Amino acid sequence: MRNQLLAKILTPLVFFSLAILAPALFSQGVTAVGGKNTPPGQEGKNQMMPQLAAPSYPDKAIVSESETFRLARFPYSFDFPWALAFLPDGRLLISQRQGSLLLIEGEKSRAVAGIPRVVSGGQGGLLDIALHPNFKENKRLYLSFSAPGTGGSSTALFSALFDESQGSGPRLIEGKTIWESAKKSASTIHYGSRIAFDAAGFLFLTTGERGEGSRARDLSDAQGKLIRLRDDGSVPPDNPFVARAGALPQIWSYGHRNPQGLAFNPADGLVWLSEHGPKGGDEINIAQRGADFGWDLTSYGLAYSGAKVGIGPSAAGVSEPLLYWTPSIAPSGLAFYTGDVFPRWKGNLFSGALAGQELRRIRLEGKKVISQEVLLKGVVGRIRDVRMGPDGFLYLLTDGKPGFLYRLEG
Repeated sequence: MRNQLLAKILTPLVFFSLAILAPALFSQGVTAVGGKNTPPGQEGKNQMMPQLAAPSYPDKAIVSESETFRLARFPYSFDFPWALAFLPDGRLLISQRQGSLLLIEGEKSRAVAGIPRVVSGGQGGLLDIALHPNFKENKRLYLSFSAPGTGGSSTALFSALFDESQGSGPRLIEGKTIWESAKKSASTIHYGSRIAFDAAGFLFLTTGERGEGSRARDLSDAQGKLIRLRDDGSVPPDNPFVARAGALPQIWSYGHRNPQGLAFNPADGLVWLSEHGPKGGDEINIAQRGADFGWDLTSYGLAYSGAKVGIGPSAAGVSEPLLYWTPSIAPSGLAFYTGDVFPRWKGNLFSGALAGQELRRIRLEGKKVISQEVLLKGVVGRIRDVRMGPDGFLYLLTDGKPGFLYRLEG
């Protein structure tokens, strides 16, 4: 009824730009028993619905090339949010860059105590969140962050147990930094900082080169790399540079500029990575064991001055990107669609975009990019994170103050 009334009241002129008026076009959603929101038409279709407040919806569905979806927006606002992670019971964790972790349950938002001290400024702060593959049993989670130290800050990884046993609110206990880059920098850019676990339980962490391009291909430096660790922060003995003198044994791949997207393809178990180029040259790569991705020897982008980067777009021994974007879209957040709500999207790769203010749907055949589709261009703003939800829907987190949580529904 409310949608019908809204359609009668608002004139067609109001809808001339959804990108400008998106926040005003949302109407109240439907709430199921127990406070869990169930989108119309999806009752009983999902094993577990997230424990979130009822969302609101724009008046019209969005028609893409292969699916029609509705965009839901939840009634929360965040302070430069960076990442989201669903707990097994459907509650949600959100990291905010200034150094806070929030637990979302229904309409409530509570701060989680026990967060590590971060260097908040520029692109630094509290960044990604990942749950241990056995979180249900061990309650362990991981946070990436910009860690303070002599000379500035660097990318670091924190591990702790999620605890609610004391009745005083959620907190992290037995927390410790299990890995960090030794070399600090006064720079406040290019921390990278996405976390993902593979099917074997190994932890992968991206690091940016802190705005110092030569660090990315220096195997004695942890920045500008994809790092591979055991879940306790120790080094797997089969890492590619374990036996190389002068190389850090944690490195899996190198030559990365600022990778802010990381996801494992469930079809083949390979790790896919997206990273920011300079003036153009954003990339999607499969991060093969020991591979060199070239920065700052090669790039399909230009330096901000307009000059060529290094020797140009390619070089012998450097892995070519599967996909690159010029001009830049500033990719951040990466997820494979694995749900059943949108069957024609199954196996597609989704990337958020900051500068592009859009969601990219990337259709694949094996390791080959077949096509791309631009979704939500200018509608929700800068998309920082993209995640599969436990309900089979796709969740988006937008960057900014305020930042918002959205869901793509069937």
